[in-house]
Formats: sequence, structure tokens, C-alpha cells
Amino acid sequence: MKTFLLKKLMQIIPVLFIISFIVFLLVYVAGDPVLLMLPDDATPEDIEALRSALGLDKPFITQYCIYLTNMLKGDFGRSFRYNQPALPIVLERLPASLQLTFSAIIFSIVVSIPLGIWSATKQNTFLDVFISGISVLGRAMPHFWVGIMLVLILSVNFKILPVSGRGTAAHLILPTFTLGISVASELTRLVRSNMLEILQQDYIRTAKSKGLSDFIIIFKHAFKNALIPVVTFISIQIPMIIGGALITETVFSWPGLGQLIVQAVYGRDMAIIQACVFVIAILAIAISLVTDFIYSMIDKRIQYS
Repeated sequence: MKTFLLKKLMQIIPVLFIISFIVFLLVYVAGDPVLLMLPDDATPEDIEALRSALGLDKPFITQYCIYLTNMLKGDFGRSFRYNQPALPIVLERLPASLQLTFSAIIFSIVVSIPLGIWSATKQNTFLDVFISGISVLGRAMPHFWVGIMLVLILSVNFKILPVSGRGTAAHLILPTFTLGISVASELTRLVRSNMLEILQQDYIRTAKSKGLSDFIIIFKHAFKNALIPVVTFISIQIPMIIGGALITETVFSWPGLGQLIVQAVYGRDMAIIQACVFVIAILAIAISLVTDFIYSMIDKRIQYS
């Protein structure tokens, strides 16, 4: 196990190095942030003085080496919009994104696993066709449309739930459903397809011939062996939701990383963008490590040495 952890940690270093280079390169070619930081009537001397103070007049490689050195110290620069270090701002928004992400994942699991199992056990029936159709529809609906429709129906017309913001559990319902509906739809189809394959295996027929109840056959024998693809899918979705909830957080004014990234992109706040991407990358790597351990807990045949 120690060898496995050491190998994983050694793999993190080149991954973070590549991510830092790509992010810095994209930010470098995005434009000159100095022009946004100064007023329109700034003189060329003022522009050059600020560019020199920020180190933007140096060659690309020199700028990247300075950025990499500062990044190793946890310094991603100062946000010119907030006039504060970028990393504390990102970490302040992180709990809101994690709350929304895990809420959406829990909602997806609670909805999709029973529906997927139910659909698989009722193959080719009306119920199976109905669940499959709803899953396709849920996957096809874009997040921004779902969010706007929920706001119009439940907040504007019926005034049941708050329109935006974060504070109470009621504020969490609409963005959770908006993010979770597509994940739940795809997860339902994944559970159904895996269960259909496993239910055709010989050991399932053997369990049926022994007179075991359907509940034990489905949940103890079949679903347990279908868990690994489900865990893999969920582990992939978590960082995608954290970093990709841009539209949802903007629609509901949810103060998470998604909304922060959108504001930073519009304002070319490079320090914020770089810090956000780095934090999301660290989360993705950590989730990958946790997923490997969950594999070994589900299937004892998977051992890391």
C-alpha cells in the first residue's frame, strides 16, 4: 500500500506541472490584463510602468518560472478586482461549490440507482421504456434551460422556493435539481446497462435456482458487482460539476467557484483563474486516490501493492 501511495504521489507532480503550464499559456495568450487595470486615459508610460511592476515585460519562459516558483509557495498573485491574494478568495468560495456538488451527487444517486435497477429488472416492459425515455430527455435538457424554467415556475409564478442566493436549505433545492438531473439521467442508464449484463451471468442463475429471494439476488449479488462502473462515473462527475457549474451558479447567483470563474474570465482576472484551475485539479487528483481505495473495499480481489 505504501508503494502504491508513493507511486500515486509521484504521478501527481508531472500532472500538476503540465496543468500549470497549460493554464499559464492560455492566460498568457488571452490578452494584456494591464489595459483592464488602468483607466482609459492612461498614458503609454503608465501602461509600461505597471507592466514592468507586474513582470509582464519579461520573456514568456521567465514569467512562467516566476509563476511556478510562486505557485509552489501557494502564491498565485493578487486579484486586481478584489485587491487581495487570489488563493484565499478561491478557498473562501470552495465550500459553496462542494456543498452544491455533493448535494447534486447525492440527489443523483438516490434517484438513479433505484430507477436503473427497476428498469433492468423490468426489461422491455412499459416501465423500462418510460424510465429510459425520461433518462434520455433529462440528459438532453441543457442546464441553463432547466434552471430558468425552474425559476419561472417555482420561484416567479408559484413563489415556492427562493430565486437565488445561498443561506437556507431551500436555496439549495433548485440548483441541486438543475445540476443533478443530467447526472441522474446518465447514471440511470449506466446502472441499467450494467445490471442487465450482470443479471445474465451464470452465478445469478445459480442463485435463482437455490431459491434465494429477488431482493438478495439483486442487491447482494448483482448490484454489488455493478458498483465499480458507478463509482468510476461518480468520481469523474464530481470535479466536472465543481469546475463546470458555471451556468448553474450564474443563474442562481450561487457564490461558488463557477460564478467566480465566470467573473474572472470576463474581467481577465488571471490570478483568480489560475488559482481556481489549480484547486480543481488538486480536488480531481484527491478524488482519484479515494476512488482507488473504494475499489478495493467493493471488490476484495483488487489489491494495491
